[in-house]
Amino acid sequence: MIIIIAAVGKNLELGYKNQLLWHLKEDMDYFKKVTTGSIVVMGRKTFESIGRPLPNRENIVISKSIKHIDGVKIIDDPHKILEYNGKIFIIGGEQIYKFFLPYVDKIYLTEIDKVALADSFFPEFNKDDYEEEIVGRGSDNDIDYTFKIYHKK
Repeated sequence: MIIIIAAVGKNLELGYKNQLLWHLKEDMDYFKKVTTGSIVVMGRKTFESIGRPLPNRENIVISKSIKHIDGVKIIDDPHKILEYNGKIFIIGGEQIYKFFLPYVDKIYLTEIDKVALADSFFPEFNKDDYEEEIVGRGSDNDIDYTFKIYHKK
């Protein structure tokens, strides 16, 4: 099962200069809870922004330039992920999301009710192709957000 997980602003903003736009404790806790025990797949830039393998998850980095990272599996072709079994969470960045969007079963989005300066964006997708489920709401430092799961119809 391929699942995308991301936090996005009103204009689908993801990040700026290879950094997350928001650091909301509840969102970080939600990400950890949902992805622990699963496979997480990310691009090289996302891995570099995190700086280490995420604990209690199988970490896979898609890269043509990196050949080895301790505790991480490196693959050079994203199509290879489609052969994996189990829960596979796509955690970024922009190009990785674009590649996997046609293959996803679910999209976990934290939709943040704010606009921010960004240089990376989540890809547009047709919400009519999905059943929308609201799984929670929160607020942190005057930033309101909604946890949603989009289930492929």
